[in-house]
Amino acid sequence: MMEKIVKDVGDIQSRLIDHRPVLQGEIRYFLREFEEKRAFRECRLLEKLNKMISDTNDHDLPQCTDSMHNKLCDALTRLEAANHMTQRIQQREQAAEQSTHLQVCEERRRQDWEEFLKEQSRLKEEVDEEHAKAVGRLSAQYDEMKKDLVKTSSF
Repeated sequence: MMEKIVKDVGDIQSRLIDHRPVLQGEIRYFLREFEEKRAFRECRLLEKLNKMISDTNDHDLPQCTDSMHNKLCDALTRLEAANHMTQRIQQREQAAEQSTHLQVCEERRRQDWEEFLKEQSRLKEEVDEEHAKAVGRLSAQYDEMKKDLVKTSSF
């Protein structure tokens, strides 16, 4: 009998002092509830995500792709037009620059020609003066020679 009392006291003591079996039961219950609720919530979340991805792939992605393609084509067309316009502007500037350069060169040649003509005129005047002096000297020399000839012929 004493054994039975000791055993009963041991059972009572283990129930009063040792809470592990009760706690383990509560923990198992909590985990089971948590996992079930969380699993349902995660399952619903995954289903929502799957639906959203399907909608995006089926509807939004093709629409965005088409829109992007159209916008890029439009941008490319505008870029080509802008490129063409800049090329025309560059050609006009180059033509204007060449025209200006040609005008500058023509003006320089005109000035050089005027200077050349002035120089030729000055040289002509110098030559004319030299010629006039030479004619004057020769005339004076011939006059003296005539005088000498007249003197010698009168003898």
